[in-house]
Amino acid sequence: MLDRIHRIPGKTLDVATYHAVRRAETERLTGPIWKLERSQYFHEPDDDPSWQAFVADDWPRVHAVFESERADARAEVESYARQGSELRRLRIVERPVSRYLLWEMQWFKILAEEGTAIRVLDAGDIETLERDGVLPEVVVDEHALYHVRYDEEWRPCGARRIDDPDVMRQATTELAELWELAEPFSRYFTREIMTLLPSAP
Repeated sequence: MLDRIHRIPGKTLDVATYHAVRRAETERLTGPIWKLERSQYFHEPDDDPSWQAFVADDWPRVHAVFESERADARAEVESYARQGSELRRLRIVERPVSRYLLWEMQWFKILAEEGTAIRVLDAGDIETLERDGVLPEVVVDEHALYHVRYDEEWRPCGARRIDDPDVMRQATTELAELWELAEPFSRYFTREIMTLLPSAP
């Protein structure tokens, strides 16, 4: 199912609408949110301090900014837990690890330490699902499945909302299967990422 998401009809939402809808739906969650992240690069908001530090190649500053946001990471986990929900991030990683991912993984380390469920899966383990192209960026919960969209520079440009129950169920099942194959983030980070960081935290 995940490899067919591109071809399944959905309602196109611009960035503002997508974020507004997601905020409203998140407040009414009673189950998990699955997030599949496949691209090895995204263009983050230009006014984001950690992104600015990354672009400037200031890795100590990257780490400092992420550390300053630790309380927010903890608060999000606690908010989900009060609703009986949990965010489960499945990160696909290609080798060699991209510079962008070295940046992102430092934020994921904070998230994981504060309770966010994150697992990592090598791109080689999903080759059979990518015969016709890479898997899409997907968010799915009890409300809908969102095929998150990006422009040619990998800046977010909205999403397609798919609310077909069968599609949502099959996608969730496949994500759960991939989740079981994936490695817990903390173990992956220690083995694969720590020695690659330009500046050790």
